[in-house]
Amino acid sequence: MASQRKSPKPKVLGRKMALPESPEQAVLDRIVNKNKGHQFTVRFTCPEFTALCPITGQPDFAHFVLDYVPGEWLIESKSLKFYFSSFRNVGVFNEECTIMIARRLVELIVPHWLRLSGFWYPRGGMPIDVWYQTSLPPDGVHVPDPGVSPYRGRG
Repeated sequence: MASQRKSPKPKVLGRKMALPESPEQAVLDRIVNKNKGHQFTVRFTCPEFTALCPITGQPDFAHFVLDYVPGEWLIESKSLKFYFSSFRNVGVFNEECTIMIARRLVELIVPHWLRLSGFWYPRGGMPIDVWYQTSLPPDGVHVPDPGVSPYRGRG
């Protein structure tokens, strides 16, 4: 078990790297949670996410809010930014994209709880909002509202 607790040296942090060309090529790093005896919520916000419509090739834009209660691992933030950026030239439906990201993160860090909120901007006049959540949040942990308004220009 000691080998599971030891975090490998991050492959992205502290290195100059080109953006990955696809999510499959993107490296996601995790680091040891040195506060694993405490339950707390971590939030990452990505208001300028882009991917491509797999049918038209037109860009799709989203505002992602990732909340999680870590177990033994934390997500290393630079690798997460590069992972999000790896979707820029990938054709994927909004729902599939949101779930793909959430499942990869759950597999990587095995959190106590995770929620990914994907607020996709409208194309054809209709926004799509997608949520993925592993379970109910743990008791006693503050989980704020994602803070993204229902679509009215998202501002």
